[in-house]
Amino acid sequence: MLDINIKKNLQGASGDITLDIQLHIKQNDFIALYGESGSGKTTLLRILAGLEDAKGTIKVDNEIWLDDKTNLASQKRKIGFVFQDYALFDNMTVEENLLFVSNDKKLSSRLLEITNLSNLASRLPHTLSGGQKQRVSLCRAMMNKPKLLLMDEPLSALDSSMRTKLQNEILTLHKEFNTTTIMVSHDPSEIYRLASKVLVISEGKIINEGKAKDILLKTKGSSKFSFEGEILDIVKVDIIYIAVIAIGQQLVEVVISKDEVKNLSIGQKINVGTKAFSPNISI
Repeated sequence: MLDINIKKNLQGASGDITLDIQLHIKQNDFIALYGESGSGKTTLLRILAGLEDAKGTIKVDNEIWLDDKTNLASQKRKIGFVFQDYALFDNMTVEENLLFVSNDKKLSSRLLEITNLSNLASRLPHTLSGGQKQRVSLCRAMMNKPKLLLMDEPLSALDSSMRTKLQNEILTLHKEFNTTTIMVSHDPSEIYRLASKVLVISEGKIINEGKAKDILLKTKGSSKFSFEGEILDIVKVDIIYIAVIAIGQQLVEVVISKDEVKNLSIGQKINVGTKAFSPNISI
């Protein structure tokens, strides 16, 4: 669906680097770009959106977006872009922000319904909460039925409960509209919930890729610790149960008993502690 082979010199976190990306993305993939700030993740999104130039080629299905003769204008690329800062028109209502992209009231109504914004359609952005503004931004990005949805840390300014709610809505839109999505995120729990594949970028290059669990899972324990975490998944492996837990910027796996499973649920906040290198969970 999407073939990328681009290069661009840029100023990275540690000095001059070359963004050098060769990548094939399948239709309906949900890709998370993960890595240190300044590694080139946002620049890659902006190049795909046509907001920055680069050398090389970008091909979507049979359409050339970029090569040595072509650099398709941003407005002609079938994309949606969700920014961290919402980027809404302050003088337009919620509904008008959506209809500005495409005069399709049926679609705008459906998007507002999915994101629980129908009763706010006539409100102006300055009267909305941060979570509500980001939902409007997401809906607006979907108004042109994009082949490619690009998101640059869209939920980083929101609290954890609101992030979880919007993650569910993002996944619903991704599936319902048959969209291919690329998202920059530093949140392991967000990546675990949403992404079908993770690309780790360092100094402009992809250094690792795979499923979220395989890429992000780290088990760095100490002889004694206690941290607050959130349960992302509970998996049965043969006769044992394993809880996948987000603790800060890490994911850990903890073996739990059948009795413990009855009192635990995905999304639940728990404490993870260990004694003599044996982790245990408490509610």
